Amino acid sequence: MLFRKLFLLLVPVFLLFSQTACAGDSTAYSKTGLKPEPQHQTVFQTTLQLVATYHYAKPRINDEFSSQALDNYLKHLDPSRVYFLQSDIASFEKYRNTLDEAVFEGGPDMAFDIFNVYRERLNDRIDFALTLLKDSFDFNQQDSFEIDREKSSWCVDYREMDQLWRNKVKYECLGIALTDKPFTFYAETIRKRYENLRKFSAKTKSEDVFQLFMNSILELADPHTNYFSPRSAEDFKQAMTLSLEGIGATLRTENEYTKVHEIVKGGPADKSKKIHAGDRIIGVAQGKDSEMVNVIDWRIDDVVAIIRGKKGTLVRLEIIPANEPNKTTVIEIVRDKIVLEDQSAKSSIRTITRKGKKYKIGVITLPTFYIDFAAAQRGDPNFKSTTRDVKRLITELKKEKISGLIIDLRYNGGGSLKEAVDLTGLFIPKGPVVQVKDQAENVRSEVDYDEQVFYNGPLVVLVNRQSASASEIFSAAIQDYKRGLVIGERTYGKGTVQEQVDLNQYKKNAWDKKFGQVNLTIAKFYRINGSTTQHLGVTPDIQLPGIYDDAKFGEDASPFALKSDQINNTHYDVISFEGLKLPELIQQAEGRLKSNVEYAYLLQDIHDYKTIDARRYQTLNKEKWKTETDEQDKRKKVREEERKKRTGTDTHPYDLIRTLGEEAIADMLNNTAKR
Repeated sequence: MLFRKLFLLLVPVFLLFSQTACAGDSTAYSKTGLKPEPQHQTVFQTTLQLVATYHYAKPRINDEFSSQALDNYLKHLDPSRVYFLQSDIASFEKYRNTLDEAVFEGGPDMAFDIFNVYRERLNDRIDFALTLLKDSFDFNQQDSFEIDREKSSWCVDYREMDQLWRNKVKYECLGIALTDKPFTFYAETIRKRYENLRKFSAKTKSEDVFQLFMNSILELADPHTNYFSPRSAEDFKQAMTLSLEGIGATLRTENEYTKVHEIVKGGPADKSKKIHAGDRIIGVAQGKDSEMVNVIDWRIDDVVAIIRGKKGTLVRLEIIPANEPNKTTVIEIVRDKIVLEDQSAKSSIRTITRKGKKYKIGVITLPTFYIDFAAAQRGDPNFKSTTRDVKRLITELKKEKISGLIIDLRYNGGGSLKEAVDLTGLFIPKGPVVQVKDQAENVRSEVDYDEQVFYNGPLVVLVNRQSASASEIFSAAIQDYKRGLVIGERTYGKGTVQEQVDLNQYKKNAWDKKFGQVNLTIAKFYRINGSTTQHLGVTPDIQLPGIYDDAKFGEDASPFALKSDQINNTHYDVISFEGLKLPELIQQAEGRLKSNVEYAYLLQDIHDYKTIDARRYQTLNKEKWKTETDEQDKRKKVREEERKKRTGTDTHPYDLIRTLGEEAIADMLNNTAKR
């Protein structure tokens, strides 16, 4: 059997749990630079042949593919176009149509040739930046820095490059000078940033370059097909066990920044409520008193390595909050062990009053779709799973005589397909839950065969942009059967299945080094109505706008994501829950939103975020920048004062999406009572 393990979890690039570091051993940098290791040619050729043969889309490895691979590799190396010159890019043109031939005869040599030029340019720019920091900057000038350079031209020569870097370093210094720190302070801070960048660049190993190159290629197939070096493969396996030590967050690289991709429900980061998806990490420090180390322009695995640590230890992170991109703040998180129990389903009861009548609403929060496969396989009658836990919680909630039930799938990145199917079965009679189409275009249905409906009362499912994969399967099935109401933001849009391929099975005995693994997309999900969650996600019945641009977060963010399409529907019987009168429920929700203050806040936040995010240039005039920051702080303070007058507290306990769910259940019951 070629493939080893099926999983549906939305898997970001790197996970911050274990203590080991990917770049622990340094590789001395020489004039000849780094070179591929002997096994890389076989891994390179084998991986691309596997993708061409077994990937769902069967991409053609031809000149067009080779050309895209070159562009994508350059984008990953120098996303802001601040290192390579136009002459460098021109010199790389000789590689544009060679990758497809190298799959059969050759190896990844081009990756190392390009990387060695990149590292020479990086060291040159660090030298230049350090010379700039010898003199103070004039922050009274009316100049600016181009902060979004993804589509800008490469610099023609060093004269143009030097001017770009003068503004770049000035921009970095001004970000600190806004706090009225003296020149000696901000210059020393930025100097250490660049010295650390050089130090970590020197630690780059051949395996690091090879992994970056391979993922630049595999991303062309789809964003969930990835190569893991032997060390990264071990980290990935540890992360999937859910018994790990760290802060409980996942990161990915965006331009020169390390960006928080997802917060693991129940982990230290989630419990702290201080860091969120979309935040950018620019500094890391260990303990209370150690120096903050800048991580701008660092490789992602180096950032992962210093954020990881033992349970009970403190890590300080300097972040740029996603909703306040002109500010920085320092937060503290105590690392902890992330175990299955923290990811388990949990219940609570909310009481609301409508027209003098009280309703008790049961809420089950589900961070992931989990199952203890090992315990189940050995016949343990008490093995842990999502469906078993939810069933137990519903039983307890029924004893409390709840009026309705909310299943909260916000921030749920997926998990076990079986559990998504079984959980759906608690709310419907037997029937299909999801369709799966493989690369041979064979379609099968995953079916719930249990005729019993365990809970038949009013049901609401809450989702947001971070709800993905198995979460989308469950919420789509509930929506298609018209069994319940889906409320929240449009979901992530991951409708693909990956399998783990252990590349060591292709290893020759003469090699003592491991080969790593490939996560390969081999199938695609479709709703029972024939539509797909891939790229489209699930559109809620009552939808709220999200603060993050869909084009920058979710499946839409990747230009290489598999497209949405349609297949035939499978037979299923719509339930049409009595109180689920969509036009009335939507009209009632929209009516309340018009006078909802928190909804008005949300719309203002979205407007402010999009205004700032769309900005291509940032002023380098201190007074102008400070005025913008002060205006943001003033709006925030006014809002906090208004909220305190309205609620009597400084905290922000209001949850708009959950409140809409509670009110919808009351509306269902009222609409039913009228008939």
